[in-house]
Amino acid sequence: MEKQKLPNSTLILVFGIISIVTCCCYGIIGLIFGIIALVLAKKATALYMENPENYEGFNNVKTGRILAIIGIVLNVLYLGYTIFLFSTLGLEGIQEMQEQLLEQYGG
Repeated sequence: MEKQKLPNSTLILVFGIISIVTCCCYGIIGLIFGIIALVLAKKATALYMENPENYEGFNNVKTGRILAIIGIVLNVLYLGYTIFLFSTLGLEGIQEMQEQLLEQYGG
């Protein structure tokens, strides 16, 4: 019997990578991609565990799951940092800080 490719294995890997890459977008976009990747990885893992001899591509699922977890952690940290900045400095304070950085580094 020919092995089938595990459904969404490549998509899980891609979403895991996207969740890490987009962690600097205020922590929201990457968080969404990371959660979707985890949900898809859970379904794919359950399907693989039923009949492991029928499927290939489980390494992509495992790697994507790990990347999604890392992405979620990074996004939660960055989101917390952003909330902290807005609650302590406010929008005006953040804008002032950005202007000082631009003046300092010649932007």
